[in-house]
Amino acid sequence: MFLQKAWRTAAFGVYGFTQFTKSGFIEHSKKFKEEDMQIQMEGKNCIVTGANSGIGYATAEGLASRGATVYMVCRNKERGEAAQSQIQSNTGNPNIHLEICDLSSVKDIRTFVSHFSSNDKPIHVLVNNAGILENNRVITPEGLELSFAVNVAGTYTMTELLVPLLEKASPDARVITVSSGGMYTSPLTKDLQFSESNFDGSMQYARNKRLQVALTEKWAENYSNKGIGFYSMHPGWAETPGVAKSLPGFSEKLQGKLRTKEEGADTVIWLALQQKEKLVSGSFYFDRAEAPKHLLFSGTAGSHSNIDSIIKDIRSLCSFSS
Repeated sequence: MFLQKAWRTAAFGVYGFTQFTKSGFIEHSKKFKEEDMQIQMEGKNCIVTGANSGIGYATAEGLASRGATVYMVCRNKERGEAAQSQIQSNTGNPNIHLEICDLSSVKDIRTFVSHFSSNDKPIHVLVNNAGILENNRVITPEGLELSFAVNVAGTYTMTELLVPLLEKASPDARVITVSSGGMYTSPLTKDLQFSESNFDGSMQYARNKRLQVALTEKWAENYSNKGIGFYSMHPGWAETPGVAKSLPGFSEKLQGKLRTKEEGADTVIWLALQQKEKLVSGSFYFDRAEAPKHLLFSGTAGSHSNIDSIIKDIRSLCSFSS
């Protein structure tokens, strides 16, 4: 077990440095097709969580610049309003709306969805971008470990509750979940809230991101008849406020080598724009292409067989009826 974990970490480091940095993006972009990003989105409703900074902001701006109606779901009203105003100014698109919701609170998400659903608007694109890497064990008022609350419980609750509105946009609806290359370092685990005594924020984040990929597989299977596509992706290593705050050593070590937030958001926007016939629901994407979900010899592939029992636990923690 120790050797396998050491191998995963080493393989991830080498693979990441060659693929996930800015140089990797530049190399991969040689295969990009310009016409893929010239598609317009007038009349389409898009929800982007965590949209006031970093990859979420770049995603919201990218969708807005193509004419979409964008709903920015943010926790902080002041920062959200500043981002909303900036995007409207940069794109000339007035149809940018701010929704205040704490993505670490299942109750808050339920309230938001109830309010949003009252307008009966179809959702063409849901981008589950909000995420957190918390280095200390923090418990939310609902009794959830904070990283799990935002990255997993929030993502799960938002997606499940919005399925009826996504179905209204069938067959063009899609859910895009922003995972992380860090998931390569962890198998799927049933220890959702990291019960071990020595809390490791980076490890918990990797576990959460692995779970997002497995959830995407399961959603694709469960909702295959709903006309909704489900995709997970990872943005590479991008220079964002979240990375600088949570991983200052990593950010400093790779200064000048990290991707911009726009480069990190590129594949999210690409997934939102493509005809669904070009995409594979349940797949994991990186730099506009399907990517492996497991590194060679990492021992993570078999762990996905636990997803059904894990979902039962998530539903219980998020107060879903069985």
